[in-house]
Amino acid sequence: MTQRTLGEWLAYLEQLHPSVIDMGLERSQQVASRMGLGKPAPRVITVTGTNGKGSTCAFVASLLRAQGLKVGVYNSPHLLRYNERVTVNGVEATDAELCEAFAAVEAGRGDTSLTYFEMGTLAAFWLFQRSGLDAVVLEVGLGGRLDTVNVVDADMALVTSIGVDHADYLGDTRESVAFEKAGIFRQGAPALCGDLNPPQPLLDKARELNCPFFLRGRDFDLGVTDHNWQWCGVDGQGRAVELRDLPLLDLPMENAALALQAYQLLGLPWVDAQIVEALQATKVVGRLDRREIEWQGKRLNLLLDVGHNPHAAEYLARRLASRPPVGRRLAVFGLLADKDLGGVVGELNASVQHWAVAPLDSPRARPVADLHDALQGLGASVTSYGSVAAALEGQCAQATNDDEILLFGSFYCVAEALEWLARRSTEEAANGIAG
Repeated sequence: MTQRTLGEWLAYLEQLHPSVIDMGLERSQQVASRMGLGKPAPRVITVTGTNGKGSTCAFVASLLRAQGLKVGVYNSPHLLRYNERVTVNGVEATDAELCEAFAAVEAGRGDTSLTYFEMGTLAAFWLFQRSGLDAVVLEVGLGGRLDTVNVVDADMALVTSIGVDHADYLGDTRESVAFEKAGIFRQGAPALCGDLNPPQPLLDKARELNCPFFLRGRDFDLGVTDHNWQWCGVDGQGRAVELRDLPLLDLPMENAALALQAYQLLGLPWVDAQIVEALQATKVVGRLDRREIEWQGKRLNLLLDVGHNPHAAEYLARRLASRPPVGRRLAVFGLLADKDLGGVVGELNASVQHWAVAPLDSPRARPVADLHDALQGLGASVTSYGSVAAALEGQCAQATNDDEILLFGSFYCVAEALEWLARRSTEEAANGIAG
């Protein structure tokens, strides 16, 4: 058989299992056992939460790498390339590495049917185990208790936030969501929570497993001013530790605070300047991601964010209120059909002067008429477009240098914008060469 390309592997994975999502660990555990997949690194930090997982993983990895540790990170979903999901020291896995890993899982699974996500997660574990890592940071895909990432026992479990999302799988209350997320806790291993009001099931699970439990607002916290922010926490012996006058970050500082508490508990060197540098160097594409572009002689400001549920929208609204543009804020917005449309736009409508709505490139996309009607019902100024790219160009055409264009609502929405930006860069480079 000729070797598959990465694209061919991914197409194969998509049709391998009868359903896209099939919660449960039994299949993955069987295959991991057959493949001899054990702990992928001496330190395993698993991160779950309704929002903030990606940036928290990035902050933790940056802090660890600042100490010279070799760190693997597993994220999902990806924006433009599947390779984004598996990185070692910030370098994406190559097509060849991923193909080899998929082939190893395919050989190991026998007649066990695996979903796309299960195959990808086991492939990441296989790559990590062969990479001689000092630590891995694993982002849960959905929930926690029954997510394939949970096949690996975490040495430390982080919960970023708890809100209602994916209700079909996690339940429609914060309590049911908390129960699923607490499933990543392990007997006697530290568990941290960045949510200021964690539902009781999370607290119960930590107590049941005798986890040293570190809660934001009690054991660690942050304070933010217009010019800087402060962090306070505790070390493994319960002694107070603090950092003052930290430079403001574009990424959520709440997630940086959680990452700092996690890092403190690992017992690694604590050098203030080194820590500040690691935090400032942390970037995550598509999360409070500010860009500047040239458009028909104008210098325009873009802000890309993958926020797609009311919890994320409420946080985004607060961040937007803290940095209002000189002029207007214009939005480009698309949403998947299973998301809470009213909850998302309700949080952000007051922050936006004009909306451009568009369908997403997904069979799960919310019809653009739904988006238009919901916003009109709120009295918003709104225009419908046939694609995210057309909506973005429409907003660029009317924007001034003082305006800000906010693009949000989905990973699909941000991905389409990134592809549009990449095409523009290619065209500009080609025109420059031609000129």
